Amino acid sequence: MRPKILVVEDDHALRDVLRRGLHDEDFDTVSAPDGATALRLATPDVAAAVLDVGLPDADGRDVCQAMRAGGFLAPVVFLTARHGLTDRLSGFSAGGDDYLPKPFHLAELAARLRAALKRAAPQAAAPPVATAGGLVLDPVRHSATVAGRPIALTPTEFRLLAALTAAGGDLVRRRALVRAGWPEGAQVSDNTLDQYLTRLRRKLRAAGSELTVGTARGIGHRLT
Repeated sequence: MRPKILVVEDDHALRDVLRRGLHDEDFDTVSAPDGATALRLATPDVAAAVLDVGLPDADGRDVCQAMRAGGFLAPVVFLTARHGLTDRLSGFSAGGDDYLPKPFHLAELAARLRAALKRAAPQAAAPPVATAGGLVLDPVRHSATVAGRPIALTPTEFRLLAALTAAGGDLVRRRALVRAGWPEGAQVSDNTLDQYLTRLRRKLRAAGSELTVGTARGIGHRLT
C-alpha cells in the first residue's frame, strides 16, 4: 500500500511538481494550499506531511503545532527558503521531524520521507514494554499508555521515551537521546532537547504516571 503524504504548499506550480514527483516515488498525496486546509486534511490515514513554512494564512510551524495539538502524530518534514540554524531549530521545537531547505531535489525529499516513515514504523516482533510506573510502550502500535490511558506522543517524543525506557532507569547521555530522537545529521540544540523532555514530563504527569524524566545536569537523563 502506497503511503499517503499530505503536501502543504501555497505555490501552485511547486505543489503540482511535488504531487507528480512523489507519485513517481511510489507515494500517494493529498495537497493543501494553506494552513486551514492542512488542518482539515491531517487525518489518521496520512502517513507523513510535507509542510511549507511560508504559508499565506499562517506560519507553517504554528500549523504543525496545531496539527500536533489535534492529535496528528505522523512525521512532519518542513520545507523552507530559510537556511539558518535558528530556523531549523524552531522547526524541530514546533514538532517537526526533519527540515529541508529550498531549493531541493525531489529524490532527497523522497529519501527523507522514507527515512522518517521507517523511524516511525512499528517493530513487528517487539512486545509491549512495561515499567514499574504503569507506563506501557507498544512498538508495534507506536503508542504509549499509563494504566490503559493513551498518551498522545509525536514520533520524536515516542523515540525519546522509548530510549529512556530501554535504559531501565540507567542514565542516557544527551547525545544518545539526540541520536535516538532525530535523523542523522540534524543539528539539535540543548534547548530543543530540553523542550521535548519538558513536554514528556508534562504528558506523563497528565496521564497519571508515577514516572518522570530525571536530569543529571550536563550529562544525561533517566526515567525515575
